[in-house]
Amino acid sequence: MTSTPPSGDPDSSPRHGRDNARSFLLSRPRFRQWRMLLGTAAAVLLVGSAGGAVVVWSQYQSIVADLPTVDGLRSYQPPVMSRLYAADDQLVAELADERRVFVPSNAIPDRVKSAFIAAEDQKFWTHKGVDPAAIIRAGLTDLTRGKGRRPIGASTITQQVARVMLLGSNAVSFKRKAKEAFLAMRIEQVLPKEKILEIYLNEIYLGNGAYGIGAAAQTYFNKPLDQLDNAEAAFLAALPKSPTNYNPARFPDAARGRRNWVLERMADIGAITQADARLAEAEALVTTSFSRPGPAPGSEWFAEEVRRELLDKYGQDMTMQGGLDVHTSLDLPLQRAAQTILQQGLMAYDRQHRGWHGPVTHLSTPIPLTQEEWVRALRTVSAPAGMLDQWRLAIVLDGNKGQVGWLEGSVVRRNAMQGGEPHTGQIQPKDMAWVRRSRPLRTGDIVMVEPQTGQSAVALMQIPVVEGAIVTMNARTGRVLALVGGWSFQASQFDRATQALRQPGSSFKPFVYLQAMEQGISPSQEFDDSPVSYGTWHPNNYEKDFWGPTSLHDALRESRNLVTIRLAAHLGMNTVADTAIKLGLVESMPHVLPAALGAVETTVLKEAGAYAALAAGGRRITPTLIDDVQDRDGHVIWRPTTGLSLASAASLSNVAGAAASVGVDAVHPDAPTGLASAATPPTAAASTQPAVVVLTPDDLPALRDDRPVAASEQSAFQITTMLQDVIRRGTGVRAGEGIDVPVAGKTGTSQNFNDAWFAGYTPELVTVVWVGFDTPQSLGRNETGGAIAGPLWNKVMKAALKDQPKLDFAAPDGVTLVSYDTGRGVAIDAFKDGQLPGVSANLLSNVDAQQLSAADTGAENMPDSESDMAASANGATPPGGVGASPAGGGSAPAPAPSGGDIGMGGLY
Repeated sequence: MTSTPPSGDPDSSPRHGRDNARSFLLSRPRFRQWRMLLGTAAAVLLVGSAGGAVVVWSQYQSIVADLPTVDGLRSYQPPVMSRLYAADDQLVAELADERRVFVPSNAIPDRVKSAFIAAEDQKFWTHKGVDPAAIIRAGLTDLTRGKGRRPIGASTITQQVARVMLLGSNAVSFKRKAKEAFLAMRIEQVLPKEKILEIYLNEIYLGNGAYGIGAAAQTYFNKPLDQLDNAEAAFLAALPKSPTNYNPARFPDAARGRRNWVLERMADIGAITQADARLAEAEALVTTSFSRPGPAPGSEWFAEEVRRELLDKYGQDMTMQGGLDVHTSLDLPLQRAAQTILQQGLMAYDRQHRGWHGPVTHLSTPIPLTQEEWVRALRTVSAPAGMLDQWRLAIVLDGNKGQVGWLEGSVVRRNAMQGGEPHTGQIQPKDMAWVRRSRPLRTGDIVMVEPQTGQSAVALMQIPVVEGAIVTMNARTGRVLALVGGWSFQASQFDRATQALRQPGSSFKPFVYLQAMEQGISPSQEFDDSPVSYGTWHPNNYEKDFWGPTSLHDALRESRNLVTIRLAAHLGMNTVADTAIKLGLVESMPHVLPAALGAVETTVLKEAGAYAALAAGGRRITPTLIDDVQDRDGHVIWRPTTGLSLASAASLSNVAGAAASVGVDAVHPDAPTGLASAATPPTAAASTQPAVVVLTPDDLPALRDDRPVAASEQSAFQITTMLQDVIRRGTGVRAGEGIDVPVAGKTGTSQNFNDAWFAGYTPELVTVVWVGFDTPQSLGRNETGGAIAGPLWNKVMKAALKDQPKLDFAAPDGVTLVSYDTGRGVAIDAFKDGQLPGVSANLLSNVDAQQLSAADTGAENMPDSESDMAASANGATPPGGVGASPAGGGSAPAPAPSGGDIGMGGLY
């Protein structure tokens, strides 16, 4: 029986069943196709994802493999400038590769922090190193800007720190940006936000040579950070984007617009109110000119010598970026006075001996000139190196009348005169007469003039060819108070006080006489002043006369060469050389008689140290320019070894006569300098100290002097007494004019009058002056140290002694001051116990026994007489000086150098 489906159900009909079957058979392959497509797509996606993941992972590994560590930022110490200070703590100079003033986070005002955050990274306090929203926004913007334009940055402050501090690259690449982002996230994990912001604000470059906000506040506004207002803080925050394009001097409108944009952002983040923003935007953008400190005017020579010492001691990085505070012994007023005195002296010599050099240049322009024309022409002329600040370049408007035009108030920038108001005037009549002796002025000449105060007249000036050097130092401690190395530091950085090796001439003689005093010879001992010959060498006196038997006092006072030669032959040149070496005057010297007359080489600074030893009782004095060096945290890391320290009187008596070799630097810098003996352990002293301390005279503080002894106090005082008469009535009379305190000194003139010296001292101060040409040549016939250097020494000492107490040379125990007749007048000398004033012992047998032979004197290299010196090679010294000898001396003299003339030296 066949069942029949219910009527009314269309799907139940046989026909419909056949249609469904047919439809199923037709759709099955299509379903399989889609499934295959989807499967294939899924497989490709899976493989692609896996491959992409591998590529990304490999790139990630590649990027992070060479990422620098961020741990160094924990102890971040930025490179900061070092500073040099004078003795009165006045800032003298800054030493820096990058001019940066470090400001710790707690000293940075909130408005400054807010300004930079508003301009550079508004989500700084909340993000974890990167700002994804900013990256997406910058990416979309870059897509719409087209090609060829630099992409917009989206770096956070942390990313900028990573780039500057760890990557050191501004290359535009995905890899660099990825490294920057990874490093930024790492930095955020190890450093607090305040530290990150501190690093950023102290490292960022803000234009005009300013690194960090501290230096930028000085550079643009000459203010410390805490005195900046909202507008000024916003301007600094405007600079990181482009310090060049927002330079207020070059692009004032762009700088003001960027500043106002920062102010708007500050208001947006709530750092300031909208009203404050409107007020700040209304402010004019006015920057204040800032001159980088130092070197202080006149201190360039001193500061440069200190810089060289620091470089030798600490190297380039520590010196220029270590934030050292260097306290020096520089007396700025005395330094400036010495510089001015030397310049005036060189100008006076140059005017008298060299004549008019001619104009700076000549402008071939149609004459007459209008004021506008000559002002424009004058501004095109480069200022000569060495031109003094108070001088002006001037154009000669009328050569016959000496009428000139110049720019008053002008300054030299990039070697050209800029600014200034036009002025006209007349060259002084005496200058016109001076010029006419050489070559008259021509209209159109460019000359240097110095306007005279309150007058329309100007003085005609020129840069001298002759050079000079001056050193003044404390004779007891060796602290250098003033050091001038030449006419102008801007013209030549060669320091003639410390770098030029010159023959001291007769200023060397006191050290020969010092050795005589050490050997027990008295000042009244006579030596023959008569002709003497050693082989082919026939030395002479400057005056070319002979006195016969002459006391050492008179011979030193009048600088008699022949007596000095006989004295040196009697002493033995090995002992003279030992004395000079012990005093630090030379490192080595030949055992030849011309060296006793100053035919050796030394520097002005070394000679100052040697003369200071005479004032200090025979102790070796080492010149020092630096009192101490402090690191960036204020800890003293170096002091010079002076050999002076405080101790108790009792401890000094315990070590009397001991040859101590340890100076103050051997003591730990933090160790107290007290009254306890250095041999007493601190713990023992503390344990035995009574509750009530009763001081006795032995417990009082006293100065312990461990400096090497080069000569006895008695011998040094004898030379000092003799040198006082040199200034009183000898070759140094001009040096002592108008000085009413006890002074001692000696003139020095080298062969052919190439070098003029004067070295002298009081109980507290020593000054040495040298004048000569860089390439040795004669200063002129009869131009001696007493005539040229002596007057300059006089002026410097008057400046140094101003307002100083009047001190006399203290006679040590064991000598007696006696007035007696030397045969050439009454003199005062110091005599040791057992020496009789006015008595001269018979030393002829000793002279015969110790006299050097002709071969020992280097006679084959000597001119026959003083008159032959001008024909010699200008007193040239062979390479390496005049030879070398062992420091310990010895009986065998050093061979005379070959290839040149040693030179007689020591003329006067």
